[in-house]
Amino acid sequence: MECRVLSIQSHVVRGYVGNKSATFPLQVLGFEVDSINSVQFSNHTGYAHWKGQVLTADELHVLYEGIKLNDVNHYDYVLTGYTRDTSFLEMVVDIVQELKRANPNLVYVCDPVLGDHGAMYVPESLLPVYKNKVVPVAEIITPNQFEAELLTGKTIGTERDALEVMDLLHNMGPDTVVITSSDLPSQLGEQFLVLLGSQRTVKLDGTRATQRIRMEITKADAVFVGTGDLFAAMLLAWTHHHPKDLKTACEKAVSVMHHVIQRTISFAHKMAGPGQRPTPAQLELRMVQSKADIEDPAIVIEATVL
Repeated sequence: MECRVLSIQSHVVRGYVGNKSATFPLQVLGFEVDSINSVQFSNHTGYAHWKGQVLTADELHVLYEGIKLNDVNHYDYVLTGYTRDTSFLEMVVDIVQELKRANPNLVYVCDPVLGDHGAMYVPESLLPVYKNKVVPVAEIITPNQFEAELLTGKTIGTERDALEVMDLLHNMGPDTVVITSSDLPSQLGEQFLVLLGSQRTVKLDGTRATQRIRMEITKADAVFVGTGDLFAAMLLAWTHHHPKDLKTACEKAVSVMHHVIQRTISFAHKMAGPGQRPTPAQLELRMVQSKADIEDPAIVIEATVL
C-alpha cells in the first residue's frame, strides 16, 4: 500500500534543512513525499549570508487549493517543522483538519519548534497557537525539553517531572511524545544527552497501555543544522513500520542520526584540516552518502524501557 506524506517545511538551495532533510530519507524508505516549501532560501541562516523568499499563509492556501481541485489531497501523514508566522501555522491546522476529515487515520507529525536552552527563537505569539490548536490535532510531537516545558507550563528538573510533562502532552492530544533532548543528567556522564519518549496505545481488548523509554545519546562536538528535521522524518518512518513499539522506532531513528552525524563530522574535519574549525558548508549533513544507513540502520544505541 502506497504511503504518502505532505511535508510543509523550509527549503534551501544548498545544504540540508527542513524539507531537504526530510524528503530524501523518507523517499529512500519508500514514502511518497509531497513538499510545500514554507521558505525558499539560498542556504540555512547559520551561514554568513542568506537570501530568499517566505511563503505566506495565503500562498500556502493557494497551493493546497490546487492539490484539492485535482482531487489528489489524500495523505497518510502530514509533517511540519519550523514556522515563524502565526497565520501560516493556523492555515497548516486548517489543512490538517480538512485532510483528517477525508482520512480519519491520518497521522500528523509535528516538531513544535519554539526555542532551546531557555530562549525562544520564534515570536511568542506562536506559543498559544501551538498549545491550543496545533498540539491537539497532532498524533506525534518531538519537542526538546524547553519546548515541552513551554507547552505544558511545567519545569523539568527530574526524570519524574519529564514523565509528568509527557503525560500532560498526551492529555493535550498526541499519543506519541518524544522529548528529543533534555538537560537531565545522564548515567553515562556529561558527554551524553538524555532522550525520553512516551507512547499511548490501545490493546486488542480495548485497554490502554503506555510505553515509556529513555535513551542516552552521545553529544556531538559541533553545531549541526537540519538534525531535528531528520529526526522527525525518521520517527515518522519507523513508527509507521513499528506502530506500537516506540522503543524500536526510536532506536532506529536515533541510529540513523548517529550514522549521518558521524559521517558528517569525519568529512568536516577532513575538509577543514588539522586544528581548524569546520565551516557551516563543511558541516552540511552527509545525507546522500548515508543512504544505506538510512535504509537499514545498524542499531548503535538501545533504549531502556522505564
